[in-house]
Amino acid sequence: METSPNKVLTDAVLRILRPLVRLLLRNGISYGVFADLARAVFVDVADKDFRLPGRKQTVSRISVLTGLTRKEVVRLQELGSPDGVVEERRYNRAARVVAGWVRDARYAGADGQPAELPVEGEQGSFAALVRQFSGDMPPRAVLDELVRVGAVSWVAGDRVALNARAYIPQQGMDDKLHILGTDVALLIGTIDHNLQHGVTAPRFQRKVAYDNLPAEAVAQFEALSRAKAQQLIEEMDAWLAQHDRDVNPAVQGSGRKHAGLGIYYFEGDVPQEREK
Repeated sequence: METSPNKVLTDAVLRILRPLVRLLLRNGISYGVFADLARAVFVDVADKDFRLPGRKQTVSRISVLTGLTRKEVVRLQELGSPDGVVEERRYNRAARVVAGWVRDARYAGADGQPAELPVEGEQGSFAALVRQFSGDMPPRAVLDELVRVGAVSWVAGDRVALNARAYIPQQGMDDKLHILGTDVALLIGTIDHNLQHGVTAPRFQRKVAYDNLPAEAVAQFEALSRAKAQQLIEEMDAWLAQHDRDVNPAVQGSGRKHAGLGIYYFEGDVPQEREK
């Protein structure tokens, strides 16, 4: 007997919600707040993504799609919702600066690794790095942000050093929660695309996992996957940077697209009922 698509989808939603609700409760977000957010997103998505061709979207149609009353739809539309554009732009620009520091030979030492940089200077400085990879952002503002999240640190005098080969905030819960919003949304977007167009235009989506590993092997695999994944990410970053107009204004072509590759590591204990 085949399981209905709706049953499979609701089971999948429950799996998604469990870690999300755990995170929400840990950070003081109640069910009421979550429900308000969910209602607002249902209205926004129904309005923007489910319009009939050649017809204006109506409150009545949004009400039918979402199951909310027309009065509630109007109320939520009048409230509006923050879109996180400012936070996304800040994150992307900071990430580009770190990536440029890692891959561009002009900011490397004799050993080929990211060098300590003077803050000011026309060439080979942090200010020059920001001008090249972060557009019109003030260098000091970018530096303060990277220092704040632990990606960069001050060294002797007026020089700064890179602490990691990627922009991964070690401090500041806001920055880590912002990554939750962007990365999980992108993964779900890829899965949604593959559900709709996977036969004709699939997007790459793979994972590898085993469930009877000793703890020692897991520790070794974590180190191996970290090194291999970082190597691949840096290779992909270098290729994308060559084709991005912000980094390379000479790039020709039509349209403006957003594309990238995400990699994540996971581990956990196997539930007792699966050990038998």
